[in-house]
Amino acid sequence: MNSPNLDEVDLRLVRALQENARRSNKELAALAGIASSTCSERIRSLVARGVLTGFHAAVDHGLLGRGLEAIIAVRLRPQSHAAVDTFRELVLSLPETLTLFEVTGPNDCLVHVAVGDMHQLRGLILDRLTHLPEVAEVHTSTIYQRTTNHVLEPLDARPPVHGPSKHGERPSRP
Repeated sequence: MNSPNLDEVDLRLVRALQENARRSNKELAALAGIASSTCSERIRSLVARGVLTGFHAAVDHGLLGRGLEAIIAVRLRPQSHAAVDTFRELVLSLPETLTLFEVTGPNDCLVHVAVGDMHQLRGLILDRLTHLPEVAEVHTSTIYQRTTNHVLEPLDARPPVHGPSKHGERPSRP
Protein backbone atom coordinates (compact mmCIF):
# COMPACT_ATOMS: atom_id res chain seq x y z
CA MET A 1 0.00 0.00 0.00
CA ASN A 2 1.37 3.40 -0.94
CA SER A 3 1.71 5.81 1.93
CA PRO A 4 0.35 9.27 1.14
CA ASN A 5 2.88 12.06 1.42
CA LEU A 6 1.89 13.85 4.64
CA ASP A 7 3.57 17.06 5.65
CA GLU A 8 3.64 18.58 9.13
CA VAL A 9 0.37 20.50 8.55
CA ASP A 10 -1.40 17.31 7.42
CA LEU A 11 -0.11 15.49 10.49
CA ARG A 12 -1.31 18.27 12.81
CA LEU A 13 -4.77 18.16 11.23
CA VAL A 14 -4.98 14.36 11.43
CA ARG A 15 -3.91 14.41 15.09
CA ALA A 16 -6.38 17.18 15.97
CA LEU A 17 -9.27 15.39 14.26
CA GLN A 18 -8.41 12.09 15.96
CA GLU A 19 -8.46 13.85 19.33
CA ASN A 20 -11.78 15.58 18.60
CA ALA A 21 -13.50 15.33 15.21
CA ARG A 22 -16.07 17.95 16.27
CA ARG A 23 -13.54 20.79 16.19
CA SER A 24 -14.55 23.68 14.00
CA ASN A 25 -12.64 24.45 10.82
CA LYS A 26 -11.55 27.73 12.43
CA GLU A 27 -10.10 25.88 15.44
CA LEU A 28 -8.40 23.30 13.22
CA ALA A 29 -6.86 26.05 11.09
CA ALA A 30 -5.51 27.79 14.19
CA LEU A 31 -4.03 24.53 15.52
CA ALA A 32 -2.36 23.85 12.17
CA GLY A 33 -1.23 27.44 11.69
CA ILE A 34 -3.00 27.92 8.35
CA ALA A 35 -5.92 29.90 6.93
CA SER A 36 -9.45 28.51 7.27
CA SER A 37 -9.84 28.15 3.50
CA THR A 38 -6.54 26.25 3.30
CA CYS A 39 -7.66 24.06 6.20
CA SER A 40 -10.90 23.12 4.43
CA GLU A 41 -8.98 22.18 1.30
CA ARG A 42 -6.41 20.18 3.29
CA ILE A 43 -9.16 18.19 5.02
CA ARG A 44 -10.88 17.51 1.67
CA SER A 45 -7.53 16.30 0.34
CA LEU A 46 -6.96 14.02 3.35
CA VAL A 47 -10.39 12.47 2.75
CA ALA A 48 -9.79 12.12 -1.01
CA ARG A 49 -6.41 10.43 -0.39
CA GLY A 50 -8.01 7.97 2.03
CA VAL A 51 -6.13 9.20 5.11
CA LEU A 52 -9.38 10.26 6.82
CA THR A 53 -11.92 7.49 6.33
CA GLY A 54 -14.77 8.74 8.50
CA PHE A 55 -15.82 10.83 11.47
CA HIS A 56 -17.36 8.83 14.30
CA ALA A 57 -18.74 9.30 17.78
CA ALA A 58 -17.29 7.21 20.61
CA VAL A 59 -20.02 5.75 22.80
CA ASP A 60 -20.18 4.20 26.25
CA HIS A 61 -21.38 0.65 25.59
CA GLY A 62 -22.50 0.22 29.20
CA LEU A 63 -24.87 3.19 28.95
CA LEU A 64 -26.38 1.58 25.86
CA GLY A 65 -27.12 -1.61 27.81
CA ARG A 66 -24.06 -3.46 26.47
CA GLY A 67 -21.67 -3.40 29.40
CA LEU A 68 -20.06 -6.79 28.73
CA GLU A 69 -17.51 -6.98 25.93
CA ALA A 70 -15.74 -10.09 24.69
CA ILE A 71 -13.35 -11.30 22.04
CA ILE A 72 -14.48 -14.51 20.37
CA ALA A 73 -11.67 -16.40 18.61
CA VAL A 74 -13.10 -18.49 15.77
CA ARG A 75 -11.53 -21.28 13.72
CA LEU A 76 -13.37 -21.91 10.46
CA ARG A 77 -13.84 -25.00 8.29
CA PRO A 78 -13.11 -25.45 5.53
CA GLN A 79 -10.21 -23.05 5.18
CA SER A 80 -11.57 -21.29 2.11
CA HIS A 81 -12.51 -17.87 0.78
CA ALA A 82 -16.14 -18.97 0.64
CA ALA A 83 -16.20 -19.96 4.33
CA VAL A 84 -14.54 -16.69 5.39
CA ASP A 85 -16.86 -14.62 3.18
CA THR A 86 -19.97 -16.36 4.51
CA PHE A 87 -18.82 -16.00 8.11
CA ARG A 88 -17.86 -12.34 7.63
CA GLU A 89 -21.27 -11.50 6.14
CA LEU A 90 -23.14 -13.19 8.98
CA VAL A 91 -21.02 -11.78 11.82
CA LEU A 92 -21.15 -8.22 10.51
CA SER A 93 -24.95 -8.48 10.34
CA LEU A 94 -25.16 -9.24 14.09
CA PRO A 95 -26.01 -6.16 16.19
CA GLU A 96 -23.60 -7.35 18.93
CA THR A 97 -20.56 -7.20 16.63
CA LEU A 98 -18.26 -4.22 17.08
CA THR A 99 -15.30 -5.38 15.00
CA LEU A 100 -14.26 -8.42 13.01
CA PHE A 101 -10.55 -9.14 12.60
CA GLU A 102 -9.35 -11.74 10.08
CA VAL A 103 -6.06 -12.99 11.52
CA THR A 104 -3.20 -15.43 11.13
CA GLY A 105 -2.37 -18.11 13.66
CA PRO A 106 -4.48 -20.89 15.15
CA ASN A 107 -7.71 -18.91 14.67
CA ASP A 108 -9.11 -17.41 11.51
CA CYS A 109 -11.12 -14.56 13.03
CA LEU A 110 -11.44 -12.54 16.20
CA VAL A 111 -14.87 -11.05 16.82
CA HIS A 112 -15.19 -8.14 19.27
CA VAL A 113 -18.73 -8.05 20.63
CA ALA A 114 -20.69 -6.02 23.18
CA VAL A 115 -23.68 -7.58 24.98
CA GLY A 116 -25.79 -6.88 28.04
CA ASP A 117 -24.64 -9.75 30.22
CA MET A 118 -23.11 -13.23 30.33
CA HIS A 119 -26.45 -14.85 29.45
CA GLN A 120 -26.63 -12.84 26.22
CA LEU A 121 -23.01 -13.69 25.41
CA ARG A 122 -23.70 -17.39 25.91
CA GLY A 123 -26.78 -17.15 23.68
CA LEU A 124 -24.84 -15.35 20.95
CA ILE A 125 -22.16 -18.02 20.93
CA LEU A 126 -24.36 -21.11 21.26
CA ASP A 127 -27.43 -20.00 19.30
CA ARG A 128 -25.91 -17.96 16.51
CA LEU A 129 -22.25 -18.90 16.04
CA THR A 130 -21.40 -22.49 16.94
CA HIS A 131 -24.25 -23.99 14.93
CA LEU A 132 -22.89 -22.49 11.69
CA PRO A 133 -21.34 -25.12 9.41
CA GLU A 134 -18.32 -22.84 8.82
CA VAL A 135 -17.47 -22.67 12.55
CA ALA A 136 -15.15 -25.44 13.73
CA GLU A 137 -14.23 -24.03 17.13
CA VAL A 138 -14.65 -20.94 19.32
CA HIS A 139 -12.78 -19.61 22.35
CA THR A 140 -14.14 -16.64 24.22
CA SER A 141 -12.37 -14.10 26.42
CA THR A 142 -14.36 -11.49 28.30
CA ILE A 143 -12.84 -8.04 28.48
CA TYR A 144 -12.27 -6.55 31.93
CA GLN A 145 -11.31 -3.13 30.62
CA ARG A 146 -10.86 -1.59 27.18
CA THR A 147 -8.44 1.28 26.72
CA THR A 148 -8.14 2.80 23.28
CA ASN A 149 -5.50 5.06 21.80
CA HIS A 150 -7.53 7.29 19.49
CA VAL A 151 -4.51 9.17 18.14
CA LEU A 152 -2.39 7.18 15.70
CA GLU A 153 0.64 8.85 14.19
CA PRO A 154 2.74 7.55 11.30
CA LEU A 155 5.59 5.42 12.62
CA ASP A 156 8.20 7.55 10.90
CA ALA A 157 6.88 10.67 12.70
CA ARG A 158 8.00 9.37 16.11
CA PRO A 159 11.53 9.57 17.49
CA PRO A 160 13.39 6.24 17.35
CA VAL A 161 13.40 3.92 20.34
CA HIS A 162 16.90 3.38 21.69
CA GLY A 163 18.02 -0.13 22.56
CA PRO A 164 19.07 -1.22 26.07
CA SER A 165 22.15 0.49 27.49
CA LYS A 166 25.25 -1.33 28.66
CA HIS A 167 23.73 -1.44 32.14
CA GLY A 168 20.62 -3.41 31.05
CA GLU A 169 18.24 -0.45 31.38
CA ARG A 170 14.97 -0.53 29.52
CA PRO A 171 14.71 1.20 26.13
CA SER A 172 13.58 4.79 26.36
CA ARG A 173 12.54 7.63 24.10
CA PRO A 174 14.72 10.74 23.95
